[in-house]
Amino acid sequence: MRFSPGFILLAGSATALALLVGCHGSPDATTTASITNAPADTAATGPSWALLGFTKVDSSNPIMGPSPVGQFLDPILKKPVRWEEKDVFNPAVVVRGGKVYMLYRAENKIGTFGKASRIGLASSTDGVHFVREKEPVLYPANDAQKLYEWPGGIEDPRVVEDATGTYYMTYTAYDGKLARLHVASSPDLRHWTKYGSVFGGQYLDKWSKSGSIVSRYEPDGRIVAAKIKGKYWMYWGDTQLWLATSPDLIHWTPLEMAPGEKPPVPLRAQARTLPHLKVVLPTRAGRFDSDLVEPGPPAMLTNQGIRLIYNSRNVPAIGDKSLPEGTYTAAQALFDKDDPSRLLRRTDTYFMRPDKPYEKTGQVNQVVFLEGLARFKSTWFLYYGTADSKIAVATRSVE
Repeated sequence: MRFSPGFILLAGSATALALLVGCHGSPDATTTASITNAPADTAATGPSWALLGFTKVDSSNPIMGPSPVGQFLDPILKKPVRWEEKDVFNPAVVVRGGKVYMLYRAENKIGTFGKASRIGLASSTDGVHFVREKEPVLYPANDAQKLYEWPGGIEDPRVVEDATGTYYMTYTAYDGKLARLHVASSPDLRHWTKYGSVFGGQYLDKWSKSGSIVSRYEPDGRIVAAKIKGKYWMYWGDTQLWLATSPDLIHWTPLEMAPGEKPPVPLRAQARTLPHLKVVLPTRAGRFDSDLVEPGPPAMLTNQGIRLIYNSRNVPAIGDKSLPEGTYTAAQALFDKDDPSRLLRRTDTYFMRPDKPYEKTGQVNQVVFLEGLARFKSTWFLYYGTADSKIAVATRSVE
């Protein structure tokens, strides 16, 4: 079904992507109103920047689920663990050597919380059918990061590479009480060097998650971290969205508000512990993204700007009353390519929502969580977790 030019109803979705809102200027004290009450673009001009038209691959979805086959000797528990027998989700992807490689979060059934998370690796020659490796490639161990990664584990990977071909993974280290955004590097996706928290100083022991590094999606499929004004940039957070910069993809500095600047929306939940940070993409009352916003795949640098696919959660009492409590949907935003803190456009509604049984019911109900995007064989492959239990994919052609 088609609507105005550029608007396509996602297969299986109940809602088409409609009008787009424009937010002009940095979200400081003088432009807060423009962020939350921006005028709508016309359907004819709005879609040109957004990557839409994805269709869920219903013939194969979910493409990956829990498995009792994978087993390894856990270095902390000192016994064999079926490390992906409970749930698999949160997929990151890399195109390398004519294949799509997926790094994904997997949970077992043993641990302080009845589960622990590790990162597995799988590969595919067609982007849909994956062969898994039997052991995880990144996991808590008796190393310098155990203090931060155990007993909760390692979660939510996102992977980019630098100009030399070294891969960098941002991931969540969870000690059972506090989530911290960490980073590791690898020459081959299998052997990883951990560097610990991306933040130091006053932000080391603050809740942080979900690092989406601004990158170029090359025609050969590589996702290469891009410098803007001599720095790397990363969108991050899982309540409001913030921004950080780095000289080397390892050490990051959060972007703070200027003197006299105020947040564009009242801060809630974990955001209240970070009152000085500059919110670059806020939640919106009365809409699908009312409760939280969280980055999806690595942000895409284009000629039009920086395209960010983001995830969001709804609470009907303050948001979209047509969506069930806690529903995770996905939308898109566009930032200035010369000033990554400047929000230019934002979709007025979601372009993907849970509408399949395996998306509606699982470890966490009503969830599609987009985290991996690959350009492969003239097709965009968009990978997402379903109900925090399985992994699925949606596709569209590269135009």
